[in-house]
Amino acid sequence: MAEEEIGKITHYFSKISVAVIKMDAKLSVGDVIHIKGASSDFQQKIDSMQMNHEEIEEAKKGEEIAIKVNEHVREHDIVYKVIE
Repeated sequence: MAEEEIGKITHYFSKISVAVIKMDAKLSVGDVIHIKGASSDFQQKIDSMQMNHEEIEEAKKGEEIAIKVNEHVREHDIVYKVIE
């Protein structure tokens, strides 16, 4: 399975399990991402994402979005999009 680097984690809110991603490429609801870092390595499907506390369907390069994550992540973890 191919992967494309699409962004980096810039912040993590552990109490609510929300990660902020600085986007380097496009990401849409329904896509599968792979988050990899020093201690993170998991995949999950994007069910929803927000920008400025508003639900969005698609994120573009340069934007910062928030997503709920299934596992603990850290700043500087790399976010990849899984390409089926």
